[in-house]
Amino acid sequence: MTRNEPEPQPHTHPHAHGHSHGHGPAAPVSRHLRKVIAAVLIPFALAVGVGLIALWPGGAPPHKPTGVGFDQETQSARVVQLTKVDCADVNAQQQQQMEQQQPPTGPGGGAQQQAQRCEQATIEVTTGKDTGHRFKTVVTPDASRRYTEGQDVVVAYAPKAPRDLQYSVTDVDRTFPMWVLAAVFALAVVVVGRLRGVLALVALAASFAVLTVFILPAILQGSNPLLVAVVGGSAIMLIALYMCHGLTARTSVAVLGTLASLLLIGLLGSVFIGWAQLTGNTDDQTGLVHSLYPGIEIRGLLLAGIIIGSLGVLDDVTVTQTAAVWELRDADPTASRRQIYGAAMRIGRDHIASVVNTLVLAYAGAALPLLLLFSIARSGVGTVAGSEMVAEEIIRTLVGSIGLVVSVPLTTLLAVLVVSADRGSRSGPQEEDGRAAGPGPGQPGSRRGGRGRRRKR
Repeated sequence: MTRNEPEPQPHTHPHAHGHSHGHGPAAPVSRHLRKVIAAVLIPFALAVGVGLIALWPGGAPPHKPTGVGFDQETQSARVVQLTKVDCADVNAQQQQQMEQQQPPTGPGGGAQQQAQRCEQATIEVTTGKDTGHRFKTVVTPDASRRYTEGQDVVVAYAPKAPRDLQYSVTDVDRTFPMWVLAAVFALAVVVVGRLRGVLALVALAASFAVLTVFILPAILQGSNPLLVAVVGGSAIMLIALYMCHGLTARTSVAVLGTLASLLLIGLLGSVFIGWAQLTGNTDDQTGLVHSLYPGIEIRGLLLAGIIIGSLGVLDDVTVTQTAAVWELRDADPTASRRQIYGAAMRIGRDHIASVVNTLVLAYAGAALPLLLLFSIARSGVGTVAGSEMVAEEIIRTLVGSIGLVVSVPLTTLLAVLVVSADRGSRSGPQEEDGRAAGPGPGQPGSRRGGRGRRRKR
Protein backbone atom coordinates (compact mmCIF):
# COMPACT_ATOMS: atom_id res chain seq x y z
CA MET A 1 0.00 0.00 0.00
CA THR A 2 2.91 2.31 0.61
CA ARG A 3 3.93 2.07 -3.04
CA ASN A 4 0.41 3.11 -4.10
CA GLU A 5 0.07 6.02 -1.70
CA PRO A 6 1.31 8.62 -4.20
CA GLU A 7 -1.29 7.57 -6.80
CA PRO A 8 -4.03 9.99 -5.59
CA GLN A 9 -1.61 12.88 -6.14
CA PRO A 10 -2.51 13.42 -9.83
CA HIS A 11 -6.19 13.75 -8.93
CA THR A 12 -5.49 16.24 -6.20
CA HIS A 13 -3.65 18.73 -8.41
CA PRO A 14 -6.18 19.08 -11.23
CA HIS A 15 -9.04 19.42 -8.78
CA ALA A 16 -7.28 22.20 -6.89
CA HIS A 17 -6.31 23.83 -10.16
CA GLY A 18 -9.83 23.78 -11.54
CA HIS A 19 -11.27 25.11 -8.31
CA SER A 20 -8.78 27.96 -8.01
CA HIS A 21 -9.04 29.17 -11.61
CA GLY A 22 -12.39 28.08 -12.91
CA HIS A 23 -14.56 30.16 -10.55
CA GLY A 24 -12.71 33.44 -10.31
CA PRO A 25 -10.07 35.64 -11.86
CA ALA A 26 -7.25 34.02 -13.77
CA ALA A 27 -4.17 33.10 -11.79
CA PRO A 28 -1.40 35.70 -11.93
CA VAL A 29 1.21 35.12 -14.57
CA SER A 30 4.89 34.91 -13.96
CA ARG A 31 6.96 37.90 -12.90
CA HIS A 32 8.76 37.94 -16.25
CA LEU A 33 5.54 38.22 -18.25
CA ARG A 34 4.19 40.86 -15.92
CA LYS A 35 7.32 42.89 -16.63
CA VAL A 36 6.87 42.45 -20.39
CA ILE A 37 3.22 43.51 -20.29
CA ALA A 38 4.02 46.43 -17.99
CA ALA A 39 6.81 47.53 -20.33
CA VAL A 40 4.19 47.98 -23.05
CA LEU A 41 1.20 49.28 -21.11
CA ILE A 42 2.85 51.65 -18.63
CA PRO A 43 4.36 53.89 -21.37
CA PHE A 44 1.00 53.78 -23.16
CA ALA A 45 -0.87 54.80 -20.01
CA LEU A 46 1.65 57.57 -19.36
CA ALA A 47 1.23 58.81 -22.94
CA VAL A 48 -2.55 58.89 -22.45
CA GLY A 49 -2.08 60.87 -19.22
CA VAL A 50 0.25 63.34 -20.93
CA GLY A 51 -2.25 63.69 -23.78
CA LEU A 52 -5.07 64.42 -21.34
CA ILE A 53 -3.00 67.12 -19.65
CA ALA A 54 -1.80 68.67 -22.91
CA LEU A 55 -5.23 68.72 -24.53
CA TRP A 56 -7.26 69.49 -21.42
CA PRO A 57 -9.81 72.11 -22.56
CA GLY A 58 -10.85 73.63 -19.26
CA GLY A 59 -14.50 73.75 -20.32
CA ALA A 60 -16.38 74.58 -23.51
CA PRO A 61 -15.69 78.01 -25.04
CA PRO A 62 -18.39 80.60 -24.32
CA HIS A 63 -20.58 82.02 -27.07
CA LYS A 64 -23.83 83.93 -27.46
CA PRO A 65 -26.80 81.68 -28.26
CA THR A 66 -27.97 82.06 -31.84
CA GLY A 67 -31.50 80.84 -31.17
CA VAL A 68 -31.17 78.18 -33.86
CA GLY A 69 -31.87 74.52 -33.14
CA PHE A 70 -30.32 73.38 -29.87
CA ASP A 71 -28.32 76.60 -29.57
CA GLN A 72 -30.95 78.55 -27.64
CA GLU A 73 -31.73 79.35 -24.04
CA THR A 74 -34.37 77.06 -22.60
CA GLN A 75 -36.46 76.99 -19.43
CA SER A 76 -38.91 74.61 -17.84
CA ALA A 77 -42.64 75.29 -17.97
CA ARG A 78 -46.00 73.63 -17.34
CA VAL A 79 -49.34 73.44 -19.15
CA VAL A 80 -51.84 75.01 -16.74
CA GLN A 81 -54.93 75.21 -18.92
CA LEU A 82 -56.38 73.83 -22.17
CA THR A 83 -59.37 75.36 -23.96
CA LYS A 84 -61.13 74.64 -27.23
CA VAL A 85 -61.16 77.58 -29.66
CA ASP A 86 -62.06 78.22 -33.27
CA CYS A 87 -58.90 78.00 -35.36
CA ALA A 88 -59.89 81.13 -37.30
CA ASP A 89 -60.22 83.15 -34.11
CA VAL A 90 -56.61 82.46 -33.16
CA ASN A 91 -55.23 82.95 -36.70
CA ALA A 92 -54.58 79.21 -37.16
CA GLN A 93 -56.20 79.02 -40.60
CA GLN A 94 -53.57 77.05 -42.47
CA GLN A 95 -55.10 73.72 -41.58
CA GLN A 96 -58.56 74.90 -42.61
CA GLN A 97 -57.28 76.28 -45.92
CA MET A 98 -55.62 72.98 -46.77
CA GLU A 99 -58.83 71.11 -46.02
CA GLN A 100 -60.95 73.52 -48.07
CA GLN A 101 -58.88 72.66 -51.16
CA GLN A 102 -60.31 69.12 -50.95
CA PRO A 103 -64.06 68.65 -51.44
CA PRO A 104 -65.77 67.14 -48.40
CA THR A 105 -66.78 63.51 -48.79
CA GLY A 106 -69.92 62.00 -47.31
CA PRO A 107 -73.17 63.61 -46.30
CA GLY A 108 -71.66 65.23 -43.20
CA GLY A 109 -68.35 66.29 -44.73
CA GLY A 110 -69.04 70.03 -44.60
CA ALA A 111 -70.26 69.90 -41.03
CA GLN A 112 -67.23 67.91 -39.94
CA GLN A 113 -64.92 70.47 -41.52
CA GLN A 114 -66.65 73.35 -39.73
CA ALA A 115 -66.64 71.42 -36.46
CA GLN A 116 -62.86 71.09 -36.34
CA ARG A 117 -61.46 73.20 -33.59
CA CYS A 118 -58.01 74.04 -32.22
CA GLU A 119 -56.71 73.78 -28.69
CA GLN A 120 -55.24 76.78 -26.92
CA ALA A 121 -52.74 75.87 -24.20
CA THR A 122 -51.81 78.28 -21.44
CA ILE A 123 -48.16 77.74 -20.48
CA GLU A 124 -46.54 78.95 -17.25
CA VAL A 125 -42.77 79.34 -17.00
CA THR A 126 -41.46 77.57 -13.87
CA THR A 127 -37.72 78.36 -13.97
CA GLY A 128 -35.54 81.38 -14.75
CA LYS A 129 -35.99 85.08 -14.20
CA ASP A 130 -39.51 85.03 -15.66
CA THR A 131 -40.88 82.35 -13.34
CA GLY A 132 -44.67 82.67 -13.23
CA HIS A 133 -44.91 84.32 -16.66
CA ARG A 134 -47.73 82.89 -18.77
CA PHE A 135 -48.22 82.74 -22.50
CA LYS A 136 -50.53 80.92 -24.88
CA THR A 137 -49.84 78.58 -27.76
CA VAL A 138 -52.21 77.03 -30.28
CA VAL A 139 -52.34 73.33 -31.13
CA THR A 140 -53.88 72.71 -34.56
CA PRO A 141 -55.86 69.52 -35.31
CA ASP A 142 -53.05 68.13 -37.46
CA ALA A 143 -50.34 68.63 -34.81
CA SER A 144 -48.40 65.47 -33.98
CA ARG A 145 -47.93 66.46 -30.33
CA ARG A 146 -50.86 66.95 -27.96
CA TYR A 147 -50.77 68.48 -24.48
CA THR A 148 -52.52 67.69 -21.21
CA GLU A 149 -53.11 69.91 -18.20
CA GLY A 150 -50.26 69.67 -15.71
CA GLN A 151 -47.81 68.41 -18.32
CA ASP A 152 -44.22 69.66 -18.05
CA VAL A 153 -42.73 71.16 -21.21
CA VAL A 154 -39.53 72.85 -22.40
CA VAL A 155 -39.73 76.41 -23.70
CA ALA A 156 -37.21 78.46 -25.67
CA TYR A 157 -36.45 82.05 -24.73
CA ALA A 158 -35.80 84.69 -27.40
CA PRO A 159 -34.77 87.91 -25.60
CA LYS A 160 -34.98 90.11 -28.72
CA ALA A 161 -38.55 89.12 -29.57
CA PRO A 162 -41.62 91.07 -28.39
CA ARG A 163 -42.68 90.30 -24.83
CA ASP A 164 -45.63 88.13 -25.85
CA LEU A 165 -43.48 86.13 -28.26
CA GLN A 166 -40.33 85.67 -26.21
CA TYR A 167 -41.28 82.16 -25.09
CA SER A 168 -42.31 79.26 -27.27
CA VAL A 169 -42.77 75.54 -26.58
CA THR A 170 -40.03 73.44 -28.19
CA ASP A 171 -40.51 70.01 -26.61
CA VAL A 172 -42.03 68.07 -23.75
CA ASP A 173 -40.09 67.42 -20.56
CA ARG A 174 -39.04 63.77 -20.48
CA THR A 175 -36.82 63.97 -17.40
CA PHE A 176 -38.93 61.75 -15.14
CA PRO A 177 -39.46 58.78 -17.51
CA MET A 178 -35.81 58.92 -18.55
CA TRP A 179 -34.66 58.73 -14.92
CA VAL A 180 -37.08 55.88 -14.22
CA LEU A 181 -35.70 53.93 -17.20
CA ALA A 182 -32.13 54.62 -16.08
CA ALA A 183 -32.98 53.35 -12.57
CA VAL A 184 -34.51 50.16 -14.01
CA PHE A 185 -31.40 49.65 -16.13
CA ALA A 186 -29.08 50.16 -13.15
CA LEU A 187 -31.16 47.80 -11.00
CA ALA A 188 -31.08 45.08 -13.67
CA VAL A 189 -27.31 45.41 -14.06
CA VAL A 190 -26.68 45.22 -10.31
CA VAL A 191 -29.10 42.33 -9.69
CA VAL A 192 -27.65 40.19 -12.47
CA GLY A 193 -24.04 41.38 -12.43
CA ARG A 194 -23.70 41.94 -8.66
CA LEU A 195 -20.28 43.44 -7.89
CA ARG A 196 -19.26 43.34 -11.54
CA GLY A 197 -22.49 45.15 -12.37
CA VAL A 198 -21.72 47.89 -9.85
CA LEU A 199 -18.22 48.29 -11.27
CA ALA A 200 -19.68 48.41 -14.78
CA LEU A 201 -21.98 51.26 -13.79
CA VAL A 202 -19.09 53.15 -12.21
CA ALA A 203 -17.04 52.62 -15.38
CA LEU A 204 -19.99 53.83 -17.46
CA ALA A 205 -20.22 57.01 -15.40
CA ALA A 206 -16.46 57.53 -15.78
CA SER A 207 -16.75 57.06 -19.56
CA PHE A 208 -19.47 59.70 -19.77
CA ALA A 209 -17.35 62.00 -17.62
CA VAL A 210 -14.40 61.68 -20.01
CA LEU A 211 -16.73 62.27 -22.95
CA THR A 212 -18.42 65.37 -21.54
CA VAL A 213 -15.54 66.90 -19.60
CA PHE A 214 -12.68 66.21 -22.00
CA ILE A 215 -13.59 65.00 -25.49
CA LEU A 216 -16.44 67.36 -26.38
CA PRO A 217 -14.95 70.57 -24.89
CA ALA A 218 -11.52 69.81 -26.38
CA ILE A 219 -13.04 69.48 -29.85
CA LEU A 220 -14.98 72.72 -29.36
CA GLN A 221 -11.76 74.45 -28.29
CA GLY A 222 -10.29 73.63 -31.71
CA SER A 223 -8.06 70.65 -30.89
CA ASN A 224 -7.61 67.99 -33.55
CA PRO A 225 -10.72 65.77 -33.27
CA LEU A 226 -8.79 62.62 -34.24
CA LEU A 227 -6.12 63.19 -31.60
CA VAL A 228 -8.76 64.01 -28.99
CA ALA A 229 -10.72 60.87 -29.86
CA VAL A 230 -7.63 58.66 -29.63
CA VAL A 231 -6.55 60.08 -26.26
CA GLY A 232 -10.05 60.21 -24.80
CA GLY A 233 -11.00 56.80 -26.19
CA SER A 234 -7.83 55.27 -24.77
CA ALA A 235 -8.60 56.78 -21.37
CA ILE A 236 -12.12 55.35 -21.49
CA MET A 237 -10.73 51.97 -22.51
CA LEU A 238 -8.22 51.85 -19.65
CA ILE A 239 -10.75 52.96 -17.05
CA ALA A 240 -13.55 50.67 -18.20
CA LEU A 241 -11.52 47.50 -18.74
CA TYR A 242 -9.37 47.63 -15.62
CA MET A 243 -12.23 48.77 -13.40
CA CYS A 244 -14.60 46.04 -14.61
CA HIS A 245 -12.14 43.16 -15.03
CA GLY A 246 -9.32 43.91 -12.62
CA LEU A 247 -5.66 44.76 -12.96
CA THR A 248 -4.64 41.37 -14.41
CA ALA A 249 -2.65 40.03 -17.33
CA ARG A 250 -5.91 38.89 -18.93
CA THR A 251 -7.25 42.44 -18.92
CA SER A 252 -3.92 43.78 -20.17
CA VAL A 253 -4.05 41.46 -23.18
CA ALA A 254 -7.56 42.72 -23.93
CA VAL A 255 -6.27 46.30 -23.69
CA LEU A 256 -3.48 45.56 -26.16
CA GLY A 257 -5.90 43.91 -28.59
CA THR A 258 -8.32 46.83 -28.34
CA LEU A 259 -5.53 49.36 -28.84
CA ALA A 260 -4.20 47.63 -31.95
CA SER A 261 -7.71 47.38 -33.42
CA LEU A 262 -8.42 51.06 -32.72
CA LEU A 263 -5.24 52.04 -34.54
CA LEU A 264 -6.36 49.97 -37.54
CA ILE A 265 -9.83 51.58 -37.48
CA GLY A 266 -8.27 55.04 -37.33
CA LEU A 267 -5.96 54.27 -40.25
CA LEU A 268 -8.68 52.76 -42.44
CA GLY A 269 -11.11 55.52 -41.56
CA SER A 270 -8.62 58.23 -42.44
CA VAL A 271 -7.77 56.59 -45.76
CA PHE A 272 -11.33 55.97 -46.93
CA ILE A 273 -12.80 59.23 -45.68
CA GLY A 274 -10.18 61.07 -47.72
CA TRP A 275 -10.48 58.72 -50.72
CA ALA A 276 -14.30 59.00 -50.80
CA GLN A 277 -14.00 62.79 -50.31
CA LEU A 278 -16.42 62.88 -47.39
CA THR A 279 -16.80 66.28 -45.79
CA GLY A 280 -18.70 65.17 -42.69
CA ASN A 281 -21.09 68.12 -43.07
CA THR A 282 -24.25 66.19 -43.94
CA ASP A 283 -26.91 67.35 -41.46
CA ASP A 284 -28.23 70.48 -39.78
CA GLN A 285 -26.54 69.76 -36.45
CA THR A 286 -23.10 69.43 -38.01
CA GLY A 287 -23.64 72.59 -40.04
CA LEU A 288 -24.72 74.49 -36.93
CA VAL A 289 -21.63 73.33 -35.00
CA HIS A 290 -19.39 74.38 -37.89
CA SER A 291 -21.04 77.80 -38.12
CA LEU A 292 -20.65 78.40 -34.39
CA TYR A 293 -17.06 77.10 -34.26
CA PRO A 294 -15.47 77.47 -37.71
CA GLY A 295 -12.15 76.18 -36.38
CA ILE A 296 -13.49 72.65 -35.91
CA GLU A 297 -12.29 70.18 -38.53
CA ILE A 298 -15.55 68.51 -39.54
CA ARG A 299 -13.85 65.65 -41.41
CA GLY A 300 -11.78 64.88 -38.32
CA LEU A 301 -14.98 64.98 -36.29
CA LEU A 302 -16.40 62.23 -38.52
CA LEU A 303 -13.33 60.07 -38.00
CA ALA A 304 -13.43 60.67 -34.25
CA GLY A 305 -17.03 59.50 -34.22
CA ILE A 306 -16.07 56.27 -35.98
CA ILE A 307 -13.34 55.54 -33.41
CA ILE A 308 -15.48 56.27 -30.36
CA GLY A 309 -18.46 54.40 -31.81
CA SER A 310 -16.37 51.27 -32.34
CA LEU A 311 -14.72 51.35 -28.92
CA GLY A 312 -17.56 49.83 -26.92
CA VAL A 313 -18.04 46.84 -29.20
CA LEU A 314 -14.27 46.32 -29.41
CA ASP A 315 -14.05 46.05 -25.62
CA ASP A 316 -16.68 43.33 -25.69
CA VAL A 317 -14.90 41.31 -28.37
CA THR A 318 -11.39 41.53 -26.92
CA VAL A 319 -12.45 40.74 -23.35
CA THR A 320 -14.50 37.76 -24.50
CA GLN A 321 -11.70 36.32 -26.61
CA THR A 322 -9.12 36.78 -23.88
CA ALA A 323 -11.38 35.12 -21.33
CA ALA A 324 -12.02 32.23 -23.74
CA VAL A 325 -8.27 31.59 -24.14
CA TRP A 326 -7.69 31.65 -20.38
CA GLU A 327 -10.56 29.27 -19.69
CA LEU A 328 -9.47 26.87 -22.42
CA ARG A 329 -5.96 26.87 -20.99
CA ASP A 330 -7.29 26.21 -17.49
CA ALA A 331 -9.55 23.40 -18.76
CA ASP A 332 -6.62 21.62 -20.46
CA PRO A 333 -3.20 22.74 -19.19
CA THR A 334 -1.49 20.28 -21.57
CA ALA A 335 -3.04 21.76 -24.75
CA SER A 336 -0.64 23.19 -27.31
CA ARG A 337 -0.70 26.73 -28.62
CA ARG A 338 -2.31 25.59 -31.87
CA GLN A 339 -5.04 23.69 -30.05
CA ILE A 340 -5.89 26.61 -27.79
CA TYR A 341 -5.83 29.07 -30.70
CA GLY A 342 -8.05 26.84 -32.84
CA ALA A 343 -10.62 26.34 -30.09
CA ALA A 344 -10.68 30.05 -29.22
CA MET A 345 -11.07 31.03 -32.87
CA ARG A 346 -14.09 28.75 -33.21
CA ILE A 347 -15.64 30.78 -30.41
CA GLY A 348 -14.45 34.00 -32.02
CA ARG A 349 -16.00 33.21 -35.40
CA ASP A 350 -19.42 32.89 -33.81
CA HIS A 351 -18.77 36.15 -32.00
CA ILE A 352 -17.75 37.87 -35.23
CA ALA A 353 -20.97 36.84 -36.97
CA SER A 354 -23.17 38.20 -34.21
CA VAL A 355 -21.20 41.37 -33.45
CA VAL A 356 -20.87 42.49 -37.09
CA ASN A 357 -24.58 41.98 -37.60
CA THR A 358 -25.26 43.93 -34.42
CA LEU A 359 -23.07 46.82 -35.54
CA VAL A 360 -24.66 47.01 -39.00
CA LEU A 361 -28.19 46.92 -37.58
CA ALA A 362 -27.29 49.57 -34.99
CA TYR A 363 -26.13 51.98 -37.70
CA ALA A 364 -29.11 51.07 -39.91
CA GLY A 365 -31.51 51.72 -37.04
CA ALA A 366 -29.97 55.12 -36.36
CA ALA A 367 -30.26 56.07 -40.05
CA LEU A 368 -33.68 54.46 -40.63
CA PRO A 369 -35.52 57.70 -41.59
CA LEU A 370 -32.77 58.44 -44.10
CA LEU A 371 -33.03 54.95 -45.56
CA LEU A 372 -36.79 55.34 -45.89
CA LEU A 373 -36.38 58.55 -47.86
CA PHE A 374 -33.88 56.97 -50.23
CA SER A 375 -36.00 53.85 -50.66
CA ILE A 376 -38.73 55.91 -52.35
CA ALA A 377 -36.33 58.07 -54.37
CA ARG A 378 -36.25 57.61 -58.13
CA SER A 379 -32.57 56.79 -58.18
CA GLY A 380 -30.58 53.62 -58.59
CA VAL A 381 -29.01 51.77 -55.71
CA GLY A 382 -25.54 52.89 -56.78
CA THR A 383 -26.55 56.52 -56.86
CA VAL A 384 -28.17 56.32 -53.45
CA ALA A 385 -25.22 54.47 -51.89
CA GLY A 386 -22.78 56.96 -53.41
CA SER A 387 -24.50 60.00 -51.95
CA GLU A 388 -22.53 61.48 -49.09
CA MET A 389 -25.21 60.96 -46.46
CA VAL A 390 -25.44 57.22 -47.16
CA ALA A 391 -21.76 56.71 -48.03
CA GLU A 392 -20.80 58.19 -44.67
CA GLU A 393 -22.83 55.55 -42.84
CA ILE A 394 -21.56 52.75 -45.08
CA ILE A 395 -17.92 53.69 -44.50
CA ARG A 396 -18.56 54.11 -40.79
CA THR A 397 -20.09 50.62 -40.62
CA LEU A 398 -17.53 48.84 -42.77
CA VAL A 399 -14.47 50.40 -41.16
CA GLY A 400 -15.75 49.57 -37.69
CA SER A 401 -16.63 46.03 -38.78
CA ILE A 402 -13.16 45.45 -40.23
CA GLY A 403 -11.62 46.52 -36.93
CA LEU A 404 -13.91 44.15 -35.05
CA VAL A 405 -13.12 41.22 -37.34
CA VAL A 406 -9.36 41.77 -37.09
CA SER A 407 -9.51 42.15 -33.32
CA VAL A 408 -10.60 38.53 -32.88
CA PRO A 409 -7.54 36.71 -34.31
CA LEU A 410 -5.20 39.43 -33.06
CA THR A 411 -6.40 39.34 -29.46
CA THR A 412 -6.63 35.55 -29.51
CA LEU A 413 -3.03 35.28 -30.70
CA LEU A 414 -1.80 37.68 -28.01
CA ALA A 415 -3.66 35.78 -25.31
CA VAL A 416 -2.37 32.39 -26.51
CA LEU A 417 1.21 33.66 -26.52
CA VAL A 418 0.86 34.93 -22.95
CA VAL A 419 -0.75 31.82 -21.44
CA SER A 420 1.51 29.40 -23.31
CA ALA A 421 4.67 31.32 -22.42
CA ASP A 422 3.57 31.11 -18.80
CA ARG A 423 2.81 27.38 -18.97
CA GLY A 424 5.24 26.34 -16.26
CA SER A 425 4.02 28.77 -13.64
CA ARG A 426 0.33 28.01 -14.15
CA SER A 427 0.27 24.20 -14.39
CA GLY A 428 -0.60 23.70 -10.74
CA PRO A 429 -0.40 25.11 -7.24
CA GLN A 430 2.59 27.26 -6.44
CA GLU A 431 5.28 25.62 -4.34
CA GLU A 432 6.97 27.25 -1.44
CA ASP A 433 10.12 27.88 -3.48
CA GLY A 434 8.06 29.73 -6.18
CA ARG A 435 8.15 26.91 -8.75
CA ALA A 436 4.84 25.56 -10.02
CA ALA A 437 4.07 21.87 -9.57
CA GLY A 438 3.67 20.12 -12.90
CA PRO A 439 1.09 17.50 -13.93
CA GLY A 440 0.96 14.44 -11.74
CA PRO A 441 2.32 11.06 -12.73
CA GLY A 442 0.49 9.34 -15.49
CA GLN A 443 -0.60 12.63 -17.17
CA PRO A 444 0.72 13.78 -20.53
CA GLY A 445 3.69 16.10 -20.26
CA SER A 446 4.56 14.99 -16.74
CA ARG A 447 8.19 15.40 -15.93
CA ARG A 448 7.97 15.91 -12.17
CA GLY A 449 6.14 12.82 -11.01
CA GLY A 450 9.17 11.47 -9.19
CA ARG A 451 9.61 14.67 -7.28
CA GLY A 452 5.94 14.50 -6.29
CA ARG A 453 6.47 11.05 -4.83
CA ARG A 454 9.52 12.25 -2.94
CA ARG A 455 7.45 15.04 -1.41
CA LYS A 456 4.78 12.52 -0.45
CA ARG A 457 7.27 10.44 1.39
